Amino acid sequence: MTRQNYIFTSESVSEGHPDKVCDRISDAILDAFLSEEPEARVACETFATTNRVVIGGEVGLSDKGKLADYMGRVEDIARACIQDIGYEQDEFHHATCEITNLLHQQSAHIAQGVDAAEGKDEGAGDQGIMFGYATNETEALMPAPIQYAHAILRRLAKARKSGAEPSLRPDAKSQISLRYENGQPVEATSIVLSTQHADESQTSADIRAIVEPYILEVLPEGLITQNTEWWVNPTGTFVIGGPDGDAGLTGRKIIVDTYGGAAPHGGGAFSGKDPTKVDRSAAYAARYLAKNVVAAGMAERCTIQLSYAIGVAKPLSIYADTHGTGDVDPAAIEKAIARVMDLTPRGIRQHLQLNKPIYQRTAAYGHFGRAPDADGGFSWERTDLVDALAKEV
Repeated sequence: MTRQNYIFTSESVSEGHPDKVCDRISDAILDAFLSEEPEARVACETFATTNRVVIGGEVGLSDKGKLADYMGRVEDIARACIQDIGYEQDEFHHATCEITNLLHQQSAHIAQGVDAAEGKDEGAGDQGIMFGYATNETEALMPAPIQYAHAILRRLAKARKSGAEPSLRPDAKSQISLRYENGQPVEATSIVLSTQHADESQTSADIRAIVEPYILEVLPEGLITQNTEWWVNPTGTFVIGGPDGDAGLTGRKIIVDTYGGAAPHGGGAFSGKDPTKVDRSAAYAARYLAKNVVAAGMAERCTIQLSYAIGVAKPLSIYADTHGTGDVDPAAIEKAIARVMDLTPRGIRQHLQLNKPIYQRTAAYGHFGRAPDADGGFSWERTDLVDALAKEV
């Protein structure tokens, strides 16, 4: 029997966090290549520090003549991302930071394992294990701590960008601890928020006065009580931020990107990877399947694991765990999953329509728990498999 009474904590980071700046640039480059060719291959990594951005990795287009043209656009893409995030600091400015592009053509040895050929379906882009998770503790079927930590930072970013809060700056982190009773969140025991700000004279109390109304706005009524501890900019001044304050790197916030530690993570990062990389696409598929299991009422919580080998199309294993909360045998769920969805890399891409420029928007505030977009973004958040799963089990 799973624990019913406990305190659990998750954190989020804003789009201006150094690692998220890098995720954004990597995913923006991916979107640019997918806009040119839906089957483009991209594995893009970004590093950022004081007034410098370095971009590297592998890319591929079927028309190699266009590859050089797109390589020439990489610097402008990076600067546009930095500008939209809001960095115009002396030591990290979208117009003046030095950008180095080290992208090169995809390895032929990797391509031969991934590409389809006569008598061979397209294989996975790498070996690995991927997890998906869903829980009924929020409307989005996400763990509440990470969902609310994201919501706080998204609301503050909106206030900053609209001009409503001109003293806020892009770099920020949130953390929320929730007390659970009978498996459901009932109280925030602590709220931690550190946000970059403009003026060194601003105190922690000044920043709390700015951010508290927005936090109260996004958290469910009653979650904050007189016992909730608040820690806003607990170290004091936070004026130097972003890549000038701390170096950033693509793929370094994988727990923030997924379930805030409430569920396993296979280890692979998402940003900058095209959907032939099962690190990304199979993790999306696993979330999609777990969410549909919970939405179908088969369980209150569900974890799905998928595993792959490089160059091999079909998953090596499918595992389901309902954590003692389900009315359906997990073995039956595993069999149903295999019947309702083609879990080869090609099957996942086609089912979820992943060969689209829909990835830049995923780079901050989580890849899961977001509403599906009309253009196919966050397609893995749909619950359109409910009837098919119910029929199979």
